[in-house]
Amino acid sequence: MGKIGIYLYGIINSNNAPHFFTPKDSYKKEIVYTIPYQELSAVVSNSEIIDFTYSSKDVSAERLVWHQQVIEKIMDLKYTIIPVRLGTFTVDEAEVKDILSKGYSLIKNIMEKVRDKIEIDLVATWADFNSILKEIGEEEEIKKLKEKILTNPEITLEHQMEVGVMIKKALDKKREKYALQIQTFLNNYCTAFKVHELMDDRMVINLACLINIDRQKDFDIKIEEINTKFAEKLNFRYVGPLPSYSFYTIEIKKMKFEEIDWARKLLRLGSRAIKVEIIKAYRNGAKLYHPDKNPDLPGAERRFNEIYRAYRILLEYCQGDFCSFDEREFGQNTVIISVRE
Repeated sequence: MGKIGIYLYGIINSNNAPHFFTPKDSYKKEIVYTIPYQELSAVVSNSEIIDFTYSSKDVSAERLVWHQQVIEKIMDLKYTIIPVRLGTFTVDEAEVKDILSKGYSLIKNIMEKVRDKIEIDLVATWADFNSILKEIGEEEEIKKLKEKILTNPEITLEHQMEVGVMIKKALDKKREKYALQIQTFLNNYCTAFKVHELMDDRMVINLACLINIDRQKDFDIKIEEINTKFAEKLNFRYVGPLPSYSFYTIEIKKMKFEEIDWARKLLRLGSRAIKVEIIKAYRNGAKLYHPDKNPDLPGAERRFNEIYRAYRILLEYCQGDFCSFDEREFGQNTVIISVRE
């Protein structure tokens, strides 16, 4: 077994939470407990530190299921929880409290936004995808193009692709029409929407809805109405209640001085800078190496990508208007707390 650290599941707006509990089917016998700081508590367990970027799919999937089970248990206990990104570890309790201290104002602000709210995920797919494609194929413009191509003795791949593009455009138009109707029907029941990427052409909408807990029954009734209305055209999948995964997830990043120093030197900045100077340095560098403006310059694209990466690193590091790149002061800013919205 590797080094043991503290795994973070989420943060709750209470310092009087149950100190220890174990959901059923405990992951590797881990006991979940809370670490309080002022009015907040981190929900954690002692666990072997694993880099899930390099772990097997089975290990990652097992941790994901356990991560979600713990958060669901907290919700069952009637606490509002802001999830922490899957796979987040700290070295010890002191580091957890340091995170809560540094992110206190940000976390409290998000707590107010998600208090007494839950996320519901809704996915709609075509009930009969083949019949939808057949229906589109009978549209006048597409039908004419098909007939024109069929009467042409020299049908090329380009002609066939032209039909495919038209069908795709028509399918997207039809999908957008249904997606808009669904969002319109739900508009009065959700405080916020998050539209997720569609996995394939069979999917019509992939939607996360943030709703007030006391409106869940009304929301469920509306979903039933929508399901009845589109019964012949669409199939619906409903998942929830969930914490605000799609709207607010806390991300904690530990930054290394070497990474910051590399980025600072690449952008030709001194030991201190304000945000405006970082932006200006990035623009100057990007202008010199942008591949569209310098197509004949060897290595321009690689250099441009490095400059952009350095810029993103420094912006993430410099959370205030002013920041220091001095190694002696770096220890005060090694942990960056942000919220993915």
